[in-house]
Amino acid sequence: MKLNRSRGMVLLAAMLLLAVTNGARMTAGQQEKAGWRIAGEFAEACTCAAACPCWFGSKPTRMKCGGGEALFIEKGHYGKVALDGLAVASIGQSPAGQSMMDSFGNWEFAHIYVDERATPEQRKALEAIMRTIRGPASKNMEVRYVPLTHTVKDGIHTVHLGNHGSFSGKLHEGGLGGHSTIINPAGADPLRKEYHQGHTMSLKYTDAGQNWDLSDTNFMHHKFEITSEDYEKFAAGLAQKMQPMKK
Repeated sequence: MKLNRSRGMVLLAAMLLLAVTNGARMTAGQQEKAGWRIAGEFAEACTCAAACPCWFGSKPTRMKCGGGEALFIEKGHYGKVALDGLAVASIGQSPAGQSMMDSFGNWEFAHIYVDERATPEQRKALEAIMRTIRGPASKNMEVRYVPLTHTVKDGIHTVHLGNHGSFSGKLHEGGLGGHSTIINPAGADPLRKEYHQGHTMSLKYTDAGQNWDLSDTNFMHHKFEITSEDYEKFAAGLAQKMQPMKK
């Protein structure tokens, strides 16, 4: 198991480096590198029990871990393309008996949901950013253009991915007050270096041949500010860390 996990982490590092390189291009035919910066709120939910074990390299609490994140950008840009007020999301699923990390590159699917309000140029930018964050997690990656919404009422966050799914969640109160917060989990990337932990009230998803209808599963929320440089450094650092495992 340790050997398989090590190989999985080496593959993860290599594929993240590839994702960062590809994500820095608007299209395959446009080779000019575009730096980006986005800030806003992210909400994440999955089918595992809280807190999601995948971020700690453990097996999913169900046979598969399915779920993903939605990023609601308050202010941001991709090169000279403004992204203020737009959103992008992704939902994926690991194979049975494998964590998201161990099975990276071999997920059953990893679909991207781009804000339908975006212009064609903004759509390409949002997709490129999500491909950098997600990486080439699966050979089955499709892009949808849908209305993406995030509302908060009575402390309950609700996210809709058009007609393909939705999830709502409430944050846990920490034992010493404030929100329960996880900092620097084992699988942390720049987006999830810190997040508030909660549980879902509802998790529904009907795309990619799925029919999820769950509750009381993992939910995460936090404010974020990330850049293309953050992911370049993250991918390079992960690759260096995993270098001894190749031997």
